[in-house]
Amino acid sequence: MSDNTFGTLIRLTTFGESHGPALGGVVDGFPSGIAIDMDFIRSKMARRRPGSTTLGTKRQESDEVEILSGIYNGITTGSSIGFIIRNTSQRSSDYDAIADKFRPGHADYTYQMKYGIRDPRGGGRSSGRETSCRVFGGALCELLLREEGIEIGAGVVAIGRTRASGYSWNPPFPPPLYAPSCPEYEEMAEEIKRAQSDQDSVGGIVECRVTGMLPGLGEPTAGKLDADLAGAIMSIGAVKGIEFGSGFRSAAMRGSENNDQMRIDGGRLSFLSNNAGGILGGISNGNDIIMCIAIKPTPSIAREQKTINLGMENTPIKVEGRHDPCIAIRAVPVVEAMTALVLADKLCIARAYAR
Repeated sequence: MSDNTFGTLIRLTTFGESHGPALGGVVDGFPSGIAIDMDFIRSKMARRRPGSTTLGTKRQESDEVEILSGIYNGITTGSSIGFIIRNTSQRSSDYDAIADKFRPGHADYTYQMKYGIRDPRGGGRSSGRETSCRVFGGALCELLLREEGIEIGAGVVAIGRTRASGYSWNPPFPPPLYAPSCPEYEEMAEEIKRAQSDQDSVGGIVECRVTGMLPGLGEPTAGKLDADLAGAIMSIGAVKGIEFGSGFRSAAMRGSENNDQMRIDGGRLSFLSNNAGGILGGISNGNDIIMCIAIKPTPSIAREQKTINLGMENTPIKVEGRHDPCIAIRAVPVVEAMTALVLADKLCIARAYAR
């Protein structure tokens, strides 16, 4: 599989860099006859775009999607859906002073070692800006999943050491935090502001839930649903961990506590708990899929750090420019998008088997 392509039947291939003229991609294998709600797609793009929250980067991009093919009169035709997203607010001069230095926490060093060359302007292909293409592809897939009653929602439930409690789940959550209303809301925002004033950054946790799930999506061995979801979400640059259901807490439980007992009530199956996070044996059980995703602190910080340069010499570095003090906020729609890409692909695979 190409490094730039996600999926088996529905395939998203992307291209572009943070400071190039545009990013874009092609969605192949998308079913025909799906009505495309452009307002819904714009709302998804708006939540990810730079400048969408007062707690994020000062870079401003409209992230308007130019659809080049595959949609006619608002309906998918079954042919490849080509699209581009133009960059309009690059400020490449911000990177002139550190072009020969490896930024700590970034992929600069590993790209240089793998390819022998790299684009120092905002990280090039390794930039989080690449995820704009994923959000567009994921939004298309969400429209497909909605026809089956499947809904995807995510929100920030922790910033740094502050975790939300006592919240109700009713996404989409509004800016600036894209978090559910909770007693800790203002403290989570303050964690970001304090880090920014210290010329530093902070990480967070994003929770994602999928409701209206169908049982039977996923394969029992090499194509496990949780494995593919984990792979897709771990491909987001800032993600460092993921758990399903009770996750790491299950290691401290007994089987009698962790097992999701089942009952038939009124002719319908119900689970008495959801420690499995909606997936058993790599296959969806019809319960809500629940995931928690750990997002690392933004590596680009203005505080002076130690690093090396292309000549393999020790040197200090300060990363100037416009950067998010907390990536977790704008990761919310990206997590939703990668979840949608996997589930829509699995749905199409299940339909193919049914034939």
